[in-house]
Amino acid sequence: MRSNRIRTTVLAATAALAALSLTACGGNDGTDAKKPAASVRATDDAPTTAPDKDSTAPTDTEPASDTAEPAEKPATEPAEKPAESAEKPASKPKPAPKPKTPVTCTGANTKVTVTKVTRPINHLLLTVTNTGDRPCYAYHAPMLRFDGAQAVFRVLRDSKPQAVVTLDPGGSAYAGIGLTGEPNGRKPYPSKHLGVTFADRNDGPVNSASTELTLPAGTYWDDNGFVTYWQSEMDQALVY
Repeated sequence: MRSNRIRTTVLAATAALAALSLTACGGNDGTDAKKPAASVRATDDAPTTAPDKDSTAPTDTEPASDTAEPAEKPATEPAEKPAESAEKPASKPKPAPKPKTPVTCTGANTKVTVTKVTRPINHLLLTVTNTGDRPCYAYHAPMLRFDGAQAVFRVLRDSKPQAVVTLDPGGSAYAGIGLTGEPNGRKPYPSKHLGVTFADRNDGPVNSASTELTLPAGTYWDDNGFVTYWQSEMDQALVY
């Protein structure tokens, strides 16, 4: 009797469960029933929070920061050339020309002039200019003859310079002529022409023709007159 009641109770519980199951199935629109179980499991496994929009995680469309394109490499400017290499090398200077050996002044390589001066009185100035292409030495004093006189005019030894006067091409030297000295009771000699001969190193006449000059009008001289040595400056020739 007791076993019958237990069996009846089990059957009744089973029937009730079956009825509840049918009721549950019939009470919705059937969409839940059609969902596959795998879909439900996948949803349960998904993360419960959406990723932060500001996340620095790389996406499919934006590369990560560590893959950013490297900065452009600055162009390397060529080193500035040294100043000396930028300019053309200086041309090699030409050697200075050798100085020409001086020669003796003569009538052939000079021009001689004679002029009257106001001071000192009774004086003439003799000027010689180098017309050659090399220096020349004006040795000692000029040898003078008035109007072809036999004797050479007296040389004033006190006027001798410390060194021989050298004339560069175009340069000049000077000699002063004192026409008269202390009165000696004789009348001065009038003259119109003057012969000039150059001296060599040994104070002898140079082997060349003398230079003939026309004297200023009214020129007179006497035996006490003199001529100075050649001087490099005009004033030095006229101080005697």
